[in-house]
Amino acid sequence: MVEIFKLLRLSRLLKTEAHAPLLLKIGLIIVSAIVILAIAAPLLTPYDPIAMSSGSLQPPSSQNPMGTTLLGYDVFSRILYGGRLVLIVVCSAAAFSLLIGAPLGLFSGYTGGALDRGVSMVMDSLYAFPALILAIAIAAAIGPSPFTVVTAISIVYIPTYFRMIRAQTLTIKEQLYVEAARATGVKPRWIMLKHMLPNMLPTLVIVFSLSVADAVLTEAGLSFFGLSVQAPTPDWGYDLRAGQPYLPSGYWWLITFPGIMIILLAVGFSFIGEGLGEMMSPKLQKK
Repeated sequence: MVEIFKLLRLSRLLKTEAHAPLLLKIGLIIVSAIVILAIAAPLLTPYDPIAMSSGSLQPPSSQNPMGTTLLGYDVFSRILYGGRLVLIVVCSAAAFSLLIGAPLGLFSGYTGGALDRGVSMVMDSLYAFPALILAIAIAAAIGPSPFTVVTAISIVYIPTYFRMIRAQTLTIKEQLYVEAARATGVKPRWIMLKHMLPNMLPTLVIVFSLSVADAVLTEAGLSFFGLSVQAPTPDWGYDLRAGQPYLPSGYWWLITFPGIMIILLAVGFSFIGEGLGEMMSPKLQKK
């Protein structure tokens, strides 16, 4: 897992030198390819991901392109089917975080006062915890399941949306068009929905893409620690954990392919977020 985080940080350093549209295209290609592979899993592999397809711990071959596990499961099949669960979990978690954190940040920032201070203190407290550690604590308290992972990741990333939207709200609500709407008697909820929220949509899209990228790593970490799916359900993080004990014996394929998929998906969403961010940057648009 440490190597995965190092590779992701390296990718972020490399991509800052690239052109924004190129980053966006590469990210879309990577994510689209993984989504297509996950959807078309039954058509691309003849094996059941939780049924023996060949001998135990067989290396990659024409019959099993990515080898087999200790129980004879086809690794390629588990990679494709496991992508379904990962995509559903991380996208659902990011969506729930957005749906809770963004409206809360908008309302809190616009209302101000004691309510804003109280909610901000709670969110700052959550934000102070490292994401993975907080997610592990929440998942361990609830119990292992995919729903638990969605809940844990959602709670972890709510402060991200809250802080971002609240900061923009504090700036936008002082703009002349908002003051004009307030002076004409427009109700606060319509001011927030019609006049302020549309101006925040580009930020929400960018933050959503980047939060999904981080959620991929968080989901992998939770699965690695046994807080997500139970055997023999295919999942990239779980397969990393299951294959780790066999790495010293030379069975490299058990963790190599799940690790590569985690890195690719995280980097793909990260490229999309960074590409959109640079394209929407006022400084970049002037150039």
